[in-house]
Amino acid sequence: MRSGRQIAIRATTLPAATTERHPPASENLQDIMRSAMTRFLYLAVASVFAMTFLAGNPARAAGDKLVIELKTGKVVIQLRPDLAPKHVERVKTLASQGFYNGIKWHRVIDGFMAQTGDPTGTGMGGSKLPDLPAEFSREPYKRGTVGAARTQDPNSANSQFFICFTDDGCSGLTGQYTVWGQVISGMENVDKIKRGEPGSGTVADPDTMVKVYVE
Repeated sequence: MRSGRQIAIRATTLPAATTERHPPASENLQDIMRSAMTRFLYLAVASVFAMTFLAGNPARAAGDKLVIELKTGKVVIQLRPDLAPKHVERVKTLASQGFYNGIKWHRVIDGFMAQTGDPTGTGMGGSKLPDLPAEFSREPYKRGTVGAARTQDPNSANSQFFICFTDDGCSGLTGQYTVWGQVISGMENVDKIKRGEPGSGTVADPDTMVKVYVE
């Protein structure tokens, strides 16, 4: 909204008034119509291109970023509904309900990943919603990749997820665990999450997700 400040318009000398009226020549009308049609077609093509680009680029879609607030700062995750629509919808649903707020990072293995999403903090719990069918893909696991945690049953993912610390540490998970997001900012805050015991990853007095929401 503009402010109340007025904009001064410089005075100009107006042309002398005339009583003559000249209808535009037919050639001028054709030029005007041709120019208008060209502009219309250009706008139509641009609109179609924009819609196609947004549909094929999840990073451009509104409401497809998950924000995790940690005590050290924010972590922003680009959701990937193109890879795992059911998992993304689940995460968005739980986040909108405040489910993830205050949940612990119960399993954190240095050089591998940090796991969270269990309200019991034991690694055995989940939400009251039904488990999800696997949505495996060939999207490679790398530093910052976010995947759905599960049991040995491929179709057992529910609310738990993990974030990879390194490329090498998670590379063996590709095609075996559903990828539903990628950290696009704040990975330095993920790196500061308190580590657990070597091997088991069990964390004494673990860090928590202060607040989780979609934007």
